[in-house]
Amino acid sequence: MDFSGHRSRVIENPTEALSVAVEEGLAWRRKGCLRLNTHGSPTTSQSATSIVAIHRTQLWFHHKISRDEAQRLILQQGLVDGVFLVRDSQSNPKTFVLSMSHGLKIKHFQIVPLEDDGKLFYTLDDGHTRFTDLIQLVEFYQLNKGVLPCKLKHYCARIAL
Repeated sequence: MDFSGHRSRVIENPTEALSVAVEEGLAWRRKGCLRLNTHGSPTTSQSATSIVAIHRTQLWFHHKISRDEAQRLILQQGLVDGVFLVRDSQSNPKTFVLSMSHGLKIKHFQIVPLEDDGKLFYTLDDGHTRFTDLIQLVEFYQLNKGVLPCKLKHYCARIAL
């Protein structure tokens, strides 16, 4: 058993691994997460403004930095597997990018917003696993490798100069 109380299993077949990642994503989505508004009260409605902006307070979010700047920040932290940050995409407005270190390289994954039945979701895997906000996405990939090369382990904090 792992720390979350779920049975751990080794999966060697890539097709089965994707299937397990999709199942985990669906279970995570069904579980849902209680989010607090700026006054510390639970949010009851999915207002687009609060959901879109909720990630801006997170230390792993780096707003409008370039790909080169993201790479520089991750290099400063060291090329340790799982070091990551999330930033606005400069080439594709309204999307975000998860930049992370794995295998002594820095990789970039586009986080795409999807609208389904009037609700906004974010995904890294063409909608197989969907999240209501970026915090939920990051929390999921800290616990599950999913489509990433490894779990997110250490966020790259904003550095004030």
